[in-house]
Amino acid sequence: MDPALPATAWQRLGEYLRETQLLGSIQSTLYWDQNTSMPLSGACWRGEQLSLLARHLHARQSSKHFEELLFEAKIELKDSSKAGEFDGEQLTDRFRNIELLEQDLNRQKNLDPNLVGEIATAKAEGYNRWQEARANADFLFFAPALKNLIALRTEQARQLAEPRSCWETLAQPFEPDLTIARLQDLFAPLRRRLPELLEKVAASTNSSRACKWELSEESQQVLCQRLLDEWGRDKNITSLSKSPHPFSITLGPKDFRLTSRVVPGQPLSCFLATAHEWGHSLYEQGLPSLSHQWFAWPLGQATSMAVHESQSLFWENRVARSRAFSERFWPHFADQGAPLECALDLWRAMNPMTPGLNRVEADELSYGLHILIRTDLEIDLLERGMEVEELPTEWNNRYADLLGVRPKNDREGCLQDVHWSEGQFGYFPSYLLGHLISAQLAEAMRIDLNDSALDDDSISHCIRTGQESILLSWLRKKVHTYGRQINAEVLVEKVTGNPLASSAFLNYLEEKLVQLLSFS
Repeated sequence: MDPALPATAWQRLGEYLRETQLLGSIQSTLYWDQNTSMPLSGACWRGEQLSLLARHLHARQSSKHFEELLFEAKIELKDSSKAGEFDGEQLTDRFRNIELLEQDLNRQKNLDPNLVGEIATAKAEGYNRWQEARANADFLFFAPALKNLIALRTEQARQLAEPRSCWETLAQPFEPDLTIARLQDLFAPLRRRLPELLEKVAASTNSSRACKWELSEESQQVLCQRLLDEWGRDKNITSLSKSPHPFSITLGPKDFRLTSRVVPGQPLSCFLATAHEWGHSLYEQGLPSLSHQWFAWPLGQATSMAVHESQSLFWENRVARSRAFSERFWPHFADQGAPLECALDLWRAMNPMTPGLNRVEADELSYGLHILIRTDLEIDLLERGMEVEELPTEWNNRYADLLGVRPKNDREGCLQDVHWSEGQFGYFPSYLLGHLISAQLAEAMRIDLNDSALDDDSISHCIRTGQESILLSWLRKKVHTYGRQINAEVLVEKVTGNPLASSAFLNYLEEKLVQLLSFS
C-alpha cells in the first residue's frame, strides 16, 4: 500500500485482525510451553498470564471499535461490488469473511469478560491438576477442577443463548452446525457394526496382537525424524517436541509445532502419533494464504476439527498403517533393532486388532468405541444430570460393556485424555467424524488417481514408491483450499459427490480386517 494514501476500511480491518492474531499466537505459545517444558510450579503464574491474555483478546474481539471497523468494511465492500471492482470469487470470499467475523463478534459480545478470564484460569488450573492426578491415578484430586470447568462452560453456553442445547453450543467452535440428532444418526451404524466386527476378530485365531518387543527412545526418535523427512518436512518452519499428550499447534504463518511421546511397552506409539500430528500440521500449512485470506482472516482457518482430524487420520491410518508403507519402511525399523523379518511383520504390528484401554494407542477397529463412550459421557455430564463423582465408575462400566476391558485405575481410565482438563467439551466426536470423512475422501482420491492411470491401487502405489507428495497435492487442491468457506458436511459432499455417512469407513474396516485375518 502507498503510505501516502489513506488505508481502506478493508485494510484497517485486516490490520486489526492481524494484531488480534498476534495476541492469540502469544497465548498459543504459552500453551505450547506449558505442555512441553514449563516446570510444574509455574502453573499458577501461567494461569494468570493466560487469563490476562484471554481478557485482552476478548476485549478486542467484542469491542465497539472492532464492530465499527467491520461495519465500515462491509459498506465499502458493497460499494466495491456495485462498482465491479472484484470478480465473483473475490467478492464471495470477502463477503464470507465478513459473515464469519460478524458471527464471531456476536458470540464474543454475549460473553461476560469476567467469565472469559475465569475460564482461562480454570483451564490452566485444570491442566495442572490433571497432570498430577494422572500421575497418581487419583481422580478425586482432579474432580473439583472438572466440576468448576463444567459450571463455567455451562454458564458460557447460557450467555451465548444460541438455539441449541448446552453441549451443542459448546461443540460449535469445533464442529459448526453440528447437532446431537445428526451425530446420533451418523454414529448409529457404528454402534451396531463395530462390536460385531470385534466379535469376529475375537473368534479368529489369526487376529493381530500388540507388540511384544521394545525399541529405545533414541531409536523411536530416529524413526520419527526419518518419517517426517521422507514426508517432506521443512525444518525451517516446523519443530518436534515431547509432551504428556501428543498435539499439533500453529504459532505463526511459518511456525508449526508438533509434539509426541514415548510410551513404555508401546514401540510404535510415538511413530504413529508423529504421523497423526504431522497430518494436522500439513493441513495447517495448506490452508489458504492469499492476501484476503491470510493467517488472521476466517477463510484462512480450518473448516472444522472433524476435517482437521480427517487429515491427521489419513496420514496415520491410510498411509503409515498401510501394507504398502510397511513394505517400504520395515528395513528402517529393523535397522533400529525391531525384531522384524519382513514387511508383513511390521504391518501386523502396526495393526493390532485387540481392544485396549487407551484411545491414543487404539487400533482403527476399536477406536470408534472409545469416542462413543466419551461423547455419551460428556453429554451426560452437561445435559443429563450425571455427577462428576460418578465418572470413573461409569467410564469403567462402559468400557467393560463395549470393549470387554476394565481399567485397573483412573490413569488407565477417565484421566487418560487432556481435553476435559481444558473444558473442551464437544471436541471428542470430531475424532470419529474425522474417521468417516477420511474414509470418504480417500475413496474419492483413489478414484481420481486411478483415472490418472497411476495404478490399479493408486494410493498404495504412491505410498509404496515414496510418492506421498501426489496424495498431499490432491488434498491441497480438494480439501485444504476451502478453509471456513463451508462446513464439514458441505465440503465432503462437494469433494465426494455424496453426503457424509459411515458406509465408506465401515467398508474400509471390513476390507482391511479380511486382509489381516487371512494371514496367520
